Amino acid sequence: MAFERSRRPSDPRQAAEAAFKAATTKAPEAAQAAPARSAAPAPHAASASAIPGAREMVTLRLDRAVLEHFQKDGPGWQDRVNAALKAAVGL
Repeated sequence: MAFERSRRPSDPRQAAEAAFKAATTKAPEAAQAAPARSAAPAPHAASASAIPGAREMVTLRLDRAVLEHFQKDGPGWQDRVNAALKAAVGL
C-alpha cells in the first residue's frame, strides 16, 4: 500500500512567518528584564540617518513588463524605479 506523506512536514510559508514573528516580537517579560540601553542609536539606524539620501540595497520581484519599461531607456533604470515609487507614495 502506498503511504501518503508529504516531503515537507510543514508549510514553508507558515514556518517563515512564524520565524519572522518570533524574531521581531518581544516577549513582555524580556522587555521588563532588559537593561536600559545607552542613548547611542543602533548601528543600522545611525548609518541611514547619518548620510543624507542614503539608500538600502533590497531584493524586489517585479513583473517582466515593469522591469522592461524602466530598463528600455538604458542606465539609470533603478533611479527611475525609485522616483516612480516615491511619487506613488507621495514623497
